[in-house]
Amino acid sequence: MNIRKAKTGDEKAIHELISELALYEKAPDEVTNTVEKLRVDLFVDHVCEALVVENEDLEVVGFALYYRSYSTWKGRCLYLEDFYIKPDFRRGGIGSELFSRVVETAKKWEVKRMDWQVLDWNEPAIEFYKKHQAILDPEWVNGRLFF
Repeated sequence: MNIRKAKTGDEKAIHELISELALYEKAPDEVTNTVEKLRVDLFVDHVCEALVVENEDLEVVGFALYYRSYSTWKGRCLYLEDFYIKPDFRRGGIGSELFSRVVETAKKWEVKRMDWQVLDWNEPAIEFYKKHQAILDPEWVNGRLFF
C-alpha cells in the first residue's frame, strides 16, 4: 500500500469512493458533487486537499479529504471532511497510517485543532478514533443549511 497526495486524474476514483461511503452511510442520493467539480476544487481552486491510498495494482482504495477551517477560540484548524478505506483493505494498519498522515499535515499547517464528524451508529469508526485518543464530544449538535 502506498499513501500519496492526490493528483489530477485521481478525482474519478475519489468520487467513486465518496459514493461508496455515502452508500455505507445510508445516504447515496445525497451526493450531488461531480467528478469535474471535485477536480476543480482539489486541483484548480485548491478549496481542499486529499491523500489517497493505492494498492499494489495502483488502484485507489482509500482517501482522506480535508481543508483549512477556523475557530474563533483556537485559530487555524484542519477539518477532515471524509476518511474512507474500502472494506477489503481495512485491518492492515493502512487506516491508521492514513489518519497519521492527516495529523502530520495538521501539525505542518500549525493548526490548533483537527475536527471531523462520525455518525453515532458507526461503531467501527468510533472505535478507530478512540484508538487514536480522539475526543468524541456528545454535547454539540450539528447545524446545517443547504443551498
